[in-house]
Amino acid sequence: MSASKGPRIGGSRQARPLPKRFYKAVTVAEAQGERPVAFRVLLDGKPARTPARAILAVPTAALAEAIAAEWKPQHEHIDPAGMPLTRLANSAIDGVQAHQAEVRADIVKYAASDLLCYRASEPELLVRRQAELWDPVLAWGREALGAHFEVAEGIRPVAQTEAAKSAIVGALEGLDTFGLAALHVMTTLMGSALLALAHAKGRLTAEAAWAAAHVDEDWQIGRWGEDAEAATRRRHRWSEMQAASRLLALLR
Repeated sequence: MSASKGPRIGGSRQARPLPKRFYKAVTVAEAQGERPVAFRVLLDGKPARTPARAILAVPTAALAEAIAAEWKPQHEHIDPAGMPLTRLANSAIDGVQAHQAEVRADIVKYAASDLLCYRASEPELLVRRQAELWDPVLAWGREALGAHFEVAEGIRPVAQTEAAKSAIVGALEGLDTFGLAALHVMTTLMGSALLALAHAKGRLTAEAAWAAAHVDEDWQIGRWGEDAEAATRRRHRWSEMQAASRLLALLR
């Protein structure tokens, strides 16, 4: 089960011709007089801008330096495919900043039909594997977030209580535009707000959360083998997951 998709957050590969590199030097500077504090990426001393022409400014020097490190090695053309943090920061500024309530609501929708709540009835090995990886996360959600989620077998919709959904709303409090963008990306990639929150709050590593999100897929691969196209798609999605995870770490 998955929730209806909200605003698209995160970069996508562009079909248009790549823009030519127009700058020589890339630096980072604190924006003077701005509150809250913001750090800008400068191209030849001028602020870099998002696709919507907003100034590319982020809340920490560490994140700004990491974004600058993506701009520095660009050659004749600027290739967004090799700039995952830049793409995510652009999406946060252009897409999330003015729509935070909608993005938060979309994450809560995912939680209301969270991947971890829909279990296989067979085969036994898959049932055990789901329980092994998913039950501890549900227990963490109850203890750390106060979110009690109902679990069902199969794809029959299971209604979650308003209290459970409210607990997820509370867990999202305190996230700024960039943290919210990263969490939304992870939620949509994994189909689970609980896994995304468990990683964001330090309960799971990115690798552990990703593995938990792909229990069913990995079980199918173990039985029937892996499709090359699906493997490529999964590698691309994992790179997006890694970028969102890294952005969260650089906000701290």
